[in-house]
Amino acid sequence: MPELPEVETVRRGLTPVMEGQVIASASVNRPDLRWPFPPNMAARLTGQTVTALRRRSKYILADLTSGESLLIHLGMSGRMLVSGDPLGRFVHDHPAPEKHDHVVFDMANGARITFNDPRRFGAMDLLPTATAETHPLLARIGPEPLGNAFSEPYLVAALKGRNTPIKSALLDQRIVAGLGNIYVCEALYRARLSPLQRAGALSGKRAAALVPIIRDVLSDAISAGGSSLRDFRQADGELGYFQHSFDVYGREGEPCRSPGCKGQIARVVQASRSSFYCPLCQR
Repeated sequence: MPELPEVETVRRGLTPVMEGQVIASASVNRPDLRWPFPPNMAARLTGQTVTALRRRSKYILADLTSGESLLIHLGMSGRMLVSGDPLGRFVHDHPAPEKHDHVVFDMANGARITFNDPRRFGAMDLLPTATAETHPLLARIGPEPLGNAFSEPYLVAALKGRNTPIKSALLDQRIVAGLGNIYVCEALYRARLSPLQRAGALSGKRAAALVPIIRDVLSDAISAGGSSLRDFRQADGELGYFQHSFDVYGREGEPCRSPGCKGQIARVVQASRSSFYCPLCQR
């Protein structure tokens, strides 16, 4: 499932061809993805200008001149691919339609954005821009980890008294938005914290230290275009490259990269998800 860096990478790739541009026509080629599309979605999008393209957690929001916003969730295999960009940033000609091209936006500037999703776990919805934060998918999400609201005092207070493992706490979208399995594993390694450590047992100093580390991991991943493990592609069709920089994720049995450490990366299952860590470095 794409995490914050992958979604932010896609948003940044779409911005040059969508933001400030008119959707000349929209095509919806099936009645649903994970859920049914909103009524008359193609007609409600056609002719609208995208005034802003933003991200909230793992969702992309395209604000429209109609006063509505298009919410996009990539799901497990969803891809937003750009072709025919007149700005020259995307050199691909419009490809022949494919079986899983479920939604297509033809922009007035000549660009085409195709939402392709073989597994159909993605989703789209239209919602009033003014009340977007009350949408059921967004209403209970915590602060953005790259924003000012995600501060050291905030995280210390949010973790206080929690009996869950720190790994589970950081995956809780009510505590912090957009973090997923990969980047929590990597952040805990950099913080030298075991994923098994109880969140409420952390000292204030160790909890506070997680904030800049999480930001650094996410920023590094965004700079690398995200991580491509199975289906993820950037908006220009290219792979992300952060998977080549993983310190622990997917490295079970391999040597720890911490200087002087003789440990091996271990894997444990927490809440049906694999956690990767060094038992010697991370306490």
